[in-house]
Amino acid sequence: MKNSFLLVAALLFSCGLIIAQEESAETEDMSIKGQYETLIRKSTNYRQQGKRYEVVRLLELEAFQKNVTDSLKAANANIAELQGTIAKQEASNSSLTAALEKTSKDLKAVSEEKDSMSFLGKLISKGTYNLIVWSIIFALLIFLLLFIYKFKNSNSLTQQAKLALSDLEKEFEEHRRRALEREQKISRKLQDEINKNKKGG
Repeated sequence: MKNSFLLVAALLFSCGLIIAQEESAETEDMSIKGQYETLIRKSTNYRQQGKRYEVVRLLELEAFQKNVTDSLKAANANIAELQGTIAKQEASNSSLTAALEKTSKDLKAVSEEKDSMSFLGKLISKGTYNLIVWSIIFALLIFLLLFIYKFKNSNSLTQQAKLALSDLEKEFEEHRRRALEREQKISRKLQDEINKNKKGG
């Protein structure tokens, strides 16, 4: 039993030296996926009585868990920010819709009154009256087109924000699921190792 312990200790020490050299030789990927792969790469394994065991340092596992938690918090903050953007865009859309409705009503009222020869209580020639009326209609049409453009642009931004939020939520759920599966797998391996060491002791 003592020889087995010494063999395991020697393997762990030599693996630690190799890992330290690899760390200094390459730049690590600090994404969650990269950190997980680094954690697995740094883990050591050995066989005893025909069974293979993975060994992960508890400090590195705790650091990985903290980084996952921080990433989840950052994702939640990003989701909240996107939701705020969507709320602002929807409020802007409501305002633009009200302005568009008012402009349409004004345009309709001007169109209905264009045949009248009275303007501001005074009688004017039909040519002058038509020129004034069509100038007003033209100006209102320009404003109407401007409001329609702003409304469509705002609506497009809202749709993009909703799509980005939906994509982020899907990515977040998938990432959370993978992280939980990986953490459970590592925890089971650690528990198996602890149980084995207790039996061996």
